[in-house]
Amino acid sequence: MRLLLVEDEPQLAASLARGLRAEGYAVDVVGDGPSGLAEAQALPYAAVVLDLMLPGMNGFRVCRELRRAGCPVPVLVLTAKNGEYDEAEALDCGADDFLAKPFSYVVLTARLRALIRRGGAGRPARLAVGDLTVDAAARRCAVGGAEVRLTAKEFGVLECLALRPGEAVPKTEILDAVWDTAFRGDVNIVEVYVAALRRKLAAASARAAIETVRGTGYRLSPGRQPLTRSG
Repeated sequence: MRLLLVEDEPQLAASLARGLRAEGYAVDVVGDGPSGLAEAQALPYAAVVLDLMLPGMNGFRVCRELRRAGCPVPVLVLTAKNGEYDEAEALDCGADDFLAKPFSYVVLTARLRALIRRGGAGRPARLAVGDLTVDAAARRCAVGGAEVRLTAKEFGVLECLALRPGEAVPKTEILDAVWDTAFRGDVNIVEVYVAALRRKLAAASARAAIETVRGTGYRLSPGRQPLTRSG
């Protein structure tokens, strides 16, 4: 799941991006308003974390322009301005939530999960493929109701496949969805995480399976349903 962070303080941006990546998100970072507006419209982000005081175009205007263009991405505003009028203006401009600096990182991540759970960008928060469920908001996976523990990247790869069940998803698209735009490694890293997912799903006796589509990528299949006897 990909987030956009629009923050012009380099140290804060680096710290937030590092923490959000540890939570399993892919995070793209830009440092000015015009770039934030362009990026938010270019890619299907799960949410945007937006500072108000930005060079080139302030966060109020960025949010207003996004809504004017019909972009439904959830927006969480971060700002050092904590007056009630600033909060009211941010919400009136189309922001979904507001958090004043200094803020609790625990609260920030909880609010992001809540925004994503509401499905502001039209993507389901809970996915089901066969006996496998993927809860995007809670970052949890289960087989037949029993939780399967995954690393952040494993979860991201599985979520990417679960969003398109039965479809062949190219490796490059998985890479784009799970890794940041700054990633410069080999696309075959996806194979490593698919192999780990297969082991964990097999250990959980999942019927749902990740199939290799030669020359393309991978497909998440619900698998065969158990036979039932009649009479």
